[in-house]
Amino acid sequence: MKKRIRVTISVIIFSLLTFYFLDFADILPLKTHILTHIQFIPALLAVNAGFLIFITLLTLVFGRIYCSSVCPLGIFQDIVNRISKQFNRKKKYPYYKANNKLRWIIVALLIVLFFAGGNVFISILDPYSAYGRMATHILKPIYVLLNNGIAFVSNHFHYYNFYPVEIIFKGMAAFVIALVTFFVIGFISYKYGRLYCNTICPVGTILGFFARFSLFKIKLGGPNCNSCGLCEMKCKASCINAANKEIDYSRCVSCFNCLEVCHRESLSWGFSFKKKPQQKPITPVTEAYKNVDIDRRKLISTLLGIGLLPKIFARKDTTEKVKEIFTLHNVAIKKKHAVTPPGSVDVKRFNEYCTACHLCVSKCPSQVLKPAFLEYGLIGIMQPSMNFEHGYSNYHCTLCTEICPAKALVNITEKEKKNLQIGQVQYVKENCVVVTDGTDCGACSEHCPTQAVSMQPYKGDLRIPTINHDLCVGCGACEYICPVRPFRAIYVEGNPTHLQAKVVEEKEQKIEVKDFGF
Repeated sequence: MKKRIRVTISVIIFSLLTFYFLDFADILPLKTHILTHIQFIPALLAVNAGFLIFITLLTLVFGRIYCSSVCPLGIFQDIVNRISKQFNRKKKYPYYKANNKLRWIIVALLIVLFFAGGNVFISILDPYSAYGRMATHILKPIYVLLNNGIAFVSNHFHYYNFYPVEIIFKGMAAFVIALVTFFVIGFISYKYGRLYCNTICPVGTILGFFARFSLFKIKLGGPNCNSCGLCEMKCKASCINAANKEIDYSRCVSCFNCLEVCHRESLSWGFSFKKKPQQKPITPVTEAYKNVDIDRRKLISTLLGIGLLPKIFARKDTTEKVKEIFTLHNVAIKKKHAVTPPGSVDVKRFNEYCTACHLCVSKCPSQVLKPAFLEYGLIGIMQPSMNFEHGYSNYHCTLCTEICPAKALVNITEKEKKNLQIGQVQYVKENCVVVTDGTDCGACSEHCPTQAVSMQPYKGDLRIPTINHDLCVGCGACEYICPVRPFRAIYVEGNPTHLQAKVVEEKEQKIEVKDFGF
């Protein structure tokens, strides 16, 4: 019964959270993003005391129930583990001693690196952010592809409730890291159960410390226990030592699998006030797993080596080199500063707080948020930046600031967004089609919501753009609509610190109509 309740809660949370990343049609209500705010690392960076206290109290009462029912990466591992049992129904998870030194070394290093500005390592190891990238770059393209297939068939029969959606590639670095994360954690879960959670994951280590003092625990022992080892072999956390009748509560994720397999009723779940009677060590049931610690050490060493992959991929920025090939017919441009999303305040603060979960990347209705490669330097790999190749920032949209769980994007109002200058427009006259081809255009001016881009006489009846930096909000509408390729004649240069634009809002005039006009 306990396991069924746990599985039901896990399925509901996992399904809602996953679909919220995939949902491009806004089927789920906006408030669903509350599920992202109860994730440990984002709540910690946002100093969200309410959720932190809730997670801590939950752990002190029920143990690491967060890891088994709330954390999406933990539930993902359980799904992979369940699939593995379909191929090997006799799969066993023998007990092994916890590598506590490695666990706390990882936590200590992350704390030191965070204060030293190395937030990228937290982004990689944060379980929620890791799953968010997997959902955004692996699951969502598959979901959109299936939608487009259904839309193609249904539209053929004049049923238009489904509509095709463009699949936009978000960047090679983020995709590769998401793919490596998917296969590495998937492989560990398939082969070793919850080894990743109980050895590498910093959240598992921190919550494991509190779980040792939880009020409700699984108790092992009693007069009927014969140390058969069945509970040990079914424990995917490998935290049950059946020989000595001990449970490592720092690694137990309260999955309750062991309760269902014990036929002697020697396992129970309840208050942990009573002291366990001391018993002499019993000879282990089997000698088949003596070298399990050695095998796991090799695996951990391999994983630490894999952890260096992002650095290898980040050594060479091929994007700019590809652009340099197409510089024969117009002037090449290179942005000095990336355009950070609204609400980020400044680049430094954004780099410190963003965990690169890519929720904003997935949910952006204009598809202007794209994971950075080296735009912010090594420290900002995978963090979102504004890219205006496929759209521009809606003048009224503040969605990304509303859903950010780590508060890397401060929540701003629609009025504040209209006056916020995240970048400034730059005009490259040599690339303008009016100058190069002698043809009229004016698309940039027509799409500018603040009239920061206006047209002035050039030659004869031709007109070219003129810009006013004070009026520009950096929305990217001009850059998006500019027809010149490969380097556009107008683009947005990011502001390292967001400024206020001098936008003059037109006041509404009340017109009294005394009579009809006819």
